[in-house]
Amino acid sequence: MNAAGRREWIAKLLAEAGAPLSASAIAKQCAVSRQVVVGDIALLRAGGLGVLATPRGYVLETPATSPELYEGTVVCAHDGDGRMAEELYTVVDLGGAVLDVTVEHSVYGQICAQLHVFSRYDTDLFLEKIRESGARPLCDLTGGVHLHRIRCADEAAFRRIVEALQRRGILFTR
Repeated sequence: MNAAGRREWIAKLLAEAGAPLSASAIAKQCAVSRQVVVGDIALLRAGGLGVLATPRGYVLETPATSPELYEGTVVCAHDGDGRMAEELYTVVDLGGAVLDVTVEHSVYGQICAQLHVFSRYDTDLFLEKIRESGARPLCDLTGGVHLHRIRCADEAAFRRIVEALQRRGILFTR
């Protein structure tokens, strides 16, 4: 398969996938290296395909176009990995999905990373990946302050999430 055909195949795989696909899994299906897939993904993005990299793999961007869904942003502040688990569990336990995390860096400006955390299972996978990799969360760059875009059923659900985060002392209120 030539490079253009491979990229078409990758786009098709992502469109049909019911879950995130890792670069390694895609590479195995295409009989190329993981790095070739990473390059192909970059070229697909440059060509306008909305491919997001999540902690669990690549997904196609699906904006909230359904009128039944509500998106809001919260500003959180905490230190320590235990509070990160508490924060993510709070959101997903109350029916929210944590779409991304954003920090404001003094040199680079806004840094945003896709999370796509929809459940406790997703939270556990994300936290395990942080532990295993030795990476530090983005909020460590900003003294714990960070934003999350949250998607949920409606504005009332979002308010419940905000109130729960506030009760736990996770919502930034300075």
